[in-house]
Amino acid sequence: MKVRDVMTTPVVSVDAEAPISLAIRLMLQKKISGLPVVDPCGNLVGVVTEGDFLRRAETGTQQTRPRWLEFLMGPGVAAEEYVHSHGRKVSEVMTRTVKTVDEATQLTDVVALMERNHIKRVPVLRGKKLVGIVTRANLLRALVSYMHPASAPAIGDAAIREAILRELNSETWAPVATVDAIVRQGIVTLSGFVLDQRQREALKVLVENVPGVKAVRDDLVWVDPVTGTTIKPEEKEAMRTRH
Repeated sequence: MKVRDVMTTPVVSVDAEAPISLAIRLMLQKKISGLPVVDPCGNLVGVVTEGDFLRRAETGTQQTRPRWLEFLMGPGVAAEEYVHSHGRKVSEVMTRTVKTVDEATQLTDVVALMERNHIKRVPVLRGKKLVGIVTRANLLRALVSYMHPASAPAIGDAAIREAILRELNSETWAPVATVDAIVRQGIVTLSGFVLDQRQREALKVLVENVPGVKAVRDDLVWVDPVTGTTIKPEEKEAMRTRH
């Protein structure tokens, strides 16, 4: 899936020369935590977020440091912080270095970009023009669409088991040699043993994601590789219905 499939367009943006009060009102009205900032030609020049208004002179939250520390840091840092806490225009408080993507970018790359830079939104550009934005909410909506697909035709037990075994063989963590899956009317019974309890949960999740599975019964035994102790699943957790 690509950015063009999930991005929000048109984008709510704010002009770089607009007063910060306008940016704040837009964020409150639209219930969003950040805005792309554009110039009169519609080119992206920055981003302004709630975080840019945390340290403001009006609320008495501006950055304060001991004199000796300000001396060591030099006047430039203090001057920059003063502009940020006292500036009246969006251009004076916005973040100028912005991570962007284009419409053909894969969502996997967008997620990696968000994680790597600890950001919640990524503007989408066509050349220099702002044409959309991808936020975490966009990604959640895309996820929901995948989790509630259109009704699929019924799948036989043999086909379900074949799909499960195929998935098991594709995962490096899966104990293929010690686990089996029996399917009866869409209900899968996992039997055999695992050497790590985390494999038990992963196996159940893997099976639940196979089309046609109605429920998973856990008959797996955990064998402690050090002591040889065997532990069966608790009865209340043995059966899990797929939602």
